Amino acid sequence: MTRRYWNINLEEMMEAGVHLGHGTKKWNPKMRPYIFARRKGIHITNLIRTARFLSETCDLVFDAASRGKQFLIVGTNNKAAASVAWAAIKARCHYVNKKWLGGMLTNWSTTETRLHRFRDLRMEQKTGRLNRLPKRDAAVLKRQLSRLQTYLGGIKYMTELPDIVIIVDQHEDYTALRECITLGIPTICLIDTNCDPDLADLSIPANDDAISSIRLILNKLVFAICEGRSSYIRNP
Repeated sequence: MTRRYWNINLEEMMEAGVHLGHGTKKWNPKMRPYIFARRKGIHITNLIRTARFLSETCDLVFDAASRGKQFLIVGTNNKAAASVAWAAIKARCHYVNKKWLGGMLTNWSTTETRLHRFRDLRMEQKTGRLNRLPKRDAAVLKRQLSRLQTYLGGIKYMTELPDIVIIVDQHEDYTALRECITLGIPTICLIDTNCDPDLADLSIPANDDAISSIRLILNKLVFAICEGRSSYIRNP
């Protein structure tokens, strides 16, 4: 895998608060190698290591995207939801930014059935068929469509299991992470100082609470994915 330059600098990460961890009483000892110091009761992440891991991850997603691999970005934390949707749409990735429905990946046949139903209802709405139904029937189907849009809207074009899953918050989306582990789907995960760095295939030590930190990490990954997709289009 060729190493590339991704314009990752420590000052930018400092400004985004990537280095700010949790309180020293709320930490996972496995994160010790990634912690630089303690300041005012919180752990400070070693940004030199963060920059290295982020750069290596950008290389990996570039390489995967250049081979046509499909990504799923997961971030159901309210703070992360908007950034996750923006990043996924920009990089043409699938995403889940609301509630993770248990079995979304491990029970893929059920998810496929829901997605087919979702597509059918969207088509009925577009063609105006829903409006021609009795009011009560139309109301029931519209509520069903709204619910499906909320939880499955980001994966409506997903026709098979993703090749790589990017998880923004390990604690918030632990179920998604466990499903990936069960299925052997490679995972990339932001890990704050209270996380377990051994769970994901690739971990990026970073503040997973601050919007600015999440956005910076996703921006770098999205840029690498977009560059990889451009390479795939040029050389299919």
